[in-house]
Amino acid sequence: MTKLLETMTYNAFIALGVIIGGSLIGSLGYVLVGQPPGHSMVELAEKLKIWAFVTGLGGTYETIRAIEAGFLGLQLNTVIKQLLLIFAAFIGAHTGYLIIIHLTGGKIR
Repeated sequence: MTKLLETMTYNAFIALGVIIGGSLIGSLGYVLVGQPPGHSMVELAEKLKIWAFVTGLGGTYETIRAIEAGFLGLQLNTVIKQLLLIFAAFIGAHTGYLIIIHLTGGKIR
C-alpha cells in the first residue's frame, strides 16, 4: 500500500512539474518575439496537459498492458491500482493547469 501511495505521489508531482515548468519556460519564447507571456502560459498549459499526463504515468504502454492483463486475468486489484495511478497523473496535470490559470489571473474555459 505504501508503494502505491509513493508512486501516485510521484505521478502527480511529475505531471504538475511538466505543466508548470513547461508553461513558464515556454512562455519565455513568447516574450522573446514580443507576445504577452500571460496568455501564452495558459495556451501552453492547455497544450501540455496531455503530455504531462502521459509523462506522469511514465509511458502509457505499461499502464495499458497492466490494465489489459488485469481484465483478462480477472485481477481486479491490478486494474484498480492502475486506475489510481492514472487518476493521480490526471490530478497532477490538472492542478498544474489550475495553478497557471491562477498565476496569470485568467479564467477557466
